[in-house]
Amino acid sequence: MLPGRHLSRRADASGTGALLPAATRAAVAEFIATAMFVFAAEGSVYGKLYKDTGTPGGLLAVAIAHALGLAAAVAVASNASGGHVNPAVTFGVLVGRRISFGRAAVYWAAQLLGAVVAALLLRLISGGTRPVGFELGHGVHERHALLLEAAMTFGLMYAVYATAVDRSRGVIGAIAPLAIGFVLGANILAGGPFDGAAMNPARAFGPAIVGWSWRHHWVYWVGPLIGAGLAGALYEFVMVKQQPEAAPAAAAHRLPLSAEDY
Repeated sequence: MLPGRHLSRRADASGTGALLPAATRAAVAEFIATAMFVFAAEGSVYGKLYKDTGTPGGLLAVAIAHALGLAAAVAVASNASGGHVNPAVTFGVLVGRRISFGRAAVYWAAQLLGAVVAALLLRLISGGTRPVGFELGHGVHERHALLLEAAMTFGLMYAVYATAVDRSRGVIGAIAPLAIGFVLGANILAGGPFDGAAMNPARAFGPAIVGWSWRHHWVYWVGPLIGAGLAGALYEFVMVKQQPEAAPAAAAHRLPLSAEDY
């Protein structure tokens, strides 16, 4: 009887449905994936793990950890939610009209909660050490960091759109997690010494709230949102091949998530 009971919990009346609705499964996927990424990313800069993050070797280690963590997080969440793992990416997809505002709000909540849980877990296992979080480099003004975050997130969002969102590219979508992770890692090598290179409001929010450090925090929200919004609008309305209005079924094939969200 136990096997039958188990199957009935995972199916609807017809015996073929999922246990949770699509929106809930997508939110859970975003929560878990974001927690995975922030745990690996923030963990790579913890003082007890790496004490030389200010050196070229330390910066490379941090960039690799972020790249691998994001690639894995995007891959594991892609089927359920599209693998955003970033409120700025969700905003860029929203600007491109590939997701409803309601679904985007659910993603944002899941992403921020996942980041907070990851930061809390890191503080717990490190014996109470506060998360390092993000801060501006010596001599870097907020306006410079704002422009840097916008530029780096523009490149990240453009890569997301070109590989994961624009399904007209065909098999290129198979390398989307790696491409997105590589762009993140490269941007960290370029921008890390200046402002930490967040490119992700959730990545900055989790350590900020757990470590209660909010200095310059707005930069890590406004910059990524501007960059992702511009990239999403540019790619969607300029680069994507426009589908004829008379063929809505064909247009649906290029949506990154389930059609019910659009």
